[in-house]
Amino acid sequence: MLADSSLTSFSSVLKVKCQAYAAFTKLRLTSLVVISSVIGYAIGAESFSWVEVLWLIIGGTLVTGASNGFNQIIEKDIDGLMKRTANRPLPQGMMSMTESIALATLMGLVGLLLLYFVFNQLAAVLGALALFSYVLLYTPLKRYSSLAVFVGAFPGAIPPMLGYVAATADFDLYAGLLFATQFMWQFPHFWAIAWVSHEDYKKAGYHLLPSSGKDGQSAFFTLLYTLFLIPVSILPWAFDLISGSAAIALALTGIAFAIPGFKLLRLKNDQAAKMVMFASFFYLPIAQLILLIDKI
Repeated sequence: MLADSSLTSFSSVLKVKCQAYAAFTKLRLTSLVVISSVIGYAIGAESFSWVEVLWLIIGGTLVTGASNGFNQIIEKDIDGLMKRTANRPLPQGMMSMTESIALATLMGLVGLLLLYFVFNQLAAVLGALALFSYVLLYTPLKRYSSLAVFVGAFPGAIPPMLGYVAATADFDLYAGLLFATQFMWQFPHFWAIAWVSHEDYKKAGYHLLPSSGKDGQSAFFTLLYTLFLIPVSILPWAFDLISGSAAIALALTGIAFAIPGFKLLRLKNDQAAKMVMFASFFYLPIAQLILLIDKI
């Protein structure tokens, strides 16, 4: 009976700890980022290797998880002020600061070493740039300027380029165009989130919308960048890297993404902003899958 009780207690502690680590690394968000890098790998690979994909998933998950972990370490006190982040492991005392720093550091180092030794030096450099720019530039800048969204778009756009470079060991035009599309996508995506969470962000002193609040200017810029995304996404066709049918599919996908942007400009409310946010979650994987299918 005592052994059963101890085993049950251990299982409960382990379950809580796993849940804390998943929240600390933002595992669901991390998985979306890693999927983007895997699609980039598949686009670039001449011969697809499931073994390499597995290593890319592990390495990408570790680096992205480390980025999210360091973000929460830096913002521990601020997270406790906001409803959307108050239940994170550090504000709740589920992880100590020492444990958090050790875990994030270990994940970052192991992830970068995997990218270096399994793939190539350039992939590791891109991973390091994403990690350090997200943690040391984007994270502290959020409290001072909406320019943080522009700065954060750089590490946010690296994953598909990193996957492509991991497969090719080369930074070519296609790699840059993958980066450009995801870079432009970051703006309407993040501004929609910032609109919905504006009141919560204000408690932490964050300045993330392109204007002072949820107004016509913020709605206009959100729409404008969904429209910018259309020509940027079909640039591979202009350089004869994809077919005309793929370019048409990308243009139509971009138009579909812009429709909620027009609605936000007209209504200027949270419901319309949520539509932009949800549309952004669908747009990116669909656009990247179009590129992948076109290659196949």
